[in-house]
Amino acid sequence: MRFSSCDLCDAHEDLLVLGTLQVLPPVFQSYGQSRAFCGPAVTLKVFEDNVLVRAALEQPGQGRVLVVDGGGSLRCGMVGGNLAKLAETNRWSGIIVFGCVRDAEELNACGIGLRALAVHPRRSARKGVGETGVNATIAGVMVRPGDWIYADADGVLVSQERLS
Repeated sequence: MRFSSCDLCDAHEDLLVLGTLQVLPPVFQSYGQSRAFCGPAVTLKVFEDNVLVRAALEQPGQGRVLVVDGGGSLRCGMVGGNLAKLAETNRWSGIIVFGCVRDAEELNACGIGLRALAVHPRRSARKGVGETGVNATIAGVMVRPGDWIYADADGVLVSQERLS
């Protein structure tokens, strides 16, 4: 699907006013070869622990976007090269991490899109603590399971419905 976040905002100003379409704050860095991606959200709430991230990416992505509420932590990478490759293999459209990623060179070689706050070389814990399929707060914006994510060079949109 080809889209422009700017055009979507222009065409759906009414939804922006209602709050059913929101724009994530411009705090994210872009990684991966796919600079634009979209799809329904699969949500996780974890903190410095990526076991549930791996478990999600091991499932068929079916063009969905994994949204990881990592609490904005800047202390470890939640997604690295191996997980990005797994996401690509399992046909995820993209990943948004409210936290850090690692292995930037490997991420940029993968054919999916990623957004994260920064890179960090330290790996996360592996305890399996967190929640799946819950409302996630990403940089102050609520993302519900099934919300539509639209990410391109101009920004990231969160919509409660699919936009045309």
